[in-house]
Amino acid sequence: MTEQHDPNSQQFSELTDSVNNKSLGGSWKNRVAGVWNKATTNLTQLLPVEQVAQTVIQWFSVSEAQVAEILEKVRAELPTTQALLVGKPQAGKSSIVRGLTGVSAEIVGQGFRPHTQHTQRYAYPSNDLPLLIFTDTVGLGDVNQDTQTIIEELLGDLEQETRSARILILTVKINDFATDSLRQIAQQLRQQYPDIPCLLAVTCLHEVYPPDTVDHLAYPPDFEEVNRAFTLIQETFAGLYDRCVLIDFTLEEDGYNPVFYGLEALRDTLAELLPQAEAQAIHQLLNREEAGNQIGNLYRDTARRYILPFAIMSATLAAVPLPFATMPVLTALQVSMVGLLGKLYGQTLTPSQAGGVVSAIAGGFLAQAIGRELVKFIPLFGSAIAASWAAAYTWALGEAACVYFGDLMGGKKPDPQRIQSVMQEAFKAAQERFKGIKR
Repeated sequence: MTEQHDPNSQQFSELTDSVNNKSLGGSWKNRVAGVWNKATTNLTQLLPVEQVAQTVIQWFSVSEAQVAEILEKVRAELPTTQALLVGKPQAGKSSIVRGLTGVSAEIVGQGFRPHTQHTQRYAYPSNDLPLLIFTDTVGLGDVNQDTQTIIEELLGDLEQETRSARILILTVKINDFATDSLRQIAQQLRQQYPDIPCLLAVTCLHEVYPPDTVDHLAYPPDFEEVNRAFTLIQETFAGLYDRCVLIDFTLEEDGYNPVFYGLEALRDTLAELLPQAEAQAIHQLLNREEAGNQIGNLYRDTARRYILPFAIMSATLAAVPLPFATMPVLTALQVSMVGLLGKLYGQTLTPSQAGGVVSAIAGGFLAQAIGRELVKFIPLFGSAIAASWAAAYTWALGEAACVYFGDLMGGKKPDPQRIQSVMQEAFKAAQERFKGIKR
């Protein structure tokens, strides 16, 4: 059977490709308006609403391959750092992850996943778009484990080609001097990969503080016990590291302040060893106020590549001059968009769950949507007004969904008031953007 070529499908495909490969600036409004006007002409030929819905569903579909391609392009531009954490259990490796990411101990514990027999991997903020990738050794120091097998697995991991910057972090407790196996691993890793910088992180300083010490001193700590142990560890690993740093990352309930003692020293030392882009990313991540904005902007820039086609299709459907007839189709379209954005943020939703998210974040816009549908009764002007409103609303809904899913990804409870504020601001801005859509 000969496959029929749908010109409207090609128009939307070209628009989507344009969004994926170009910025949204410049003449994008003209391109949007042109596509919208052509598509609307065909849709408003008194097609049954069911046929309109089926046509739109055929026009727009994002395959797994397309999602993977877009994410790969974004990943290629990310200043990602791969940190290989080598140390015994309880040496403070997970604490380093907490210090550099700011996430809770529970989230860190749940985020590590088996990578090989003796390694686990944790990507922050997500596997799809990571800024930091931590690989943690498992079983090191266990007498029942073969150290050579662990070394071979680490070397095999380093053999994999990557665009990411790499750094080796040797973690040693300040009161642990049984480090022969750790030194053996460090020797072979450095021998095989001398260009990968190595940081020696000496941890758990409070365990050698004098008995009457109740809190940290000003950094760096000037205790004789700390200085003596630190010097001995440096001598043990002489020639196997590029920089060394003293840190003591504890839990809040331990009572030491600050909780991440020496975090600034760790940050600055990492910056000395990493390329400029990755070092800057580390600094931004450690600025907790800026970190959320940096990561949020990264995800939203990617999400907008999906939101725009949905906004244009919403405008096209809203132009059908039948009051309320297109509301179910528009809702289904917007639910599909939210489901896709959830997937981008690592949240897999059923259609009913995505619909619940739409209801939760749309708020008072529902009444406005019904009012706008009634405007269609006004001859000549109604459909055009409804179309631009639908495009702006769908855009704002997508922006609000990004905030909602971003909060979930960060382990926070979504703030309805903040989400509503974002949606209101995005709607106003989108109204200006979509003014070019007219009959």
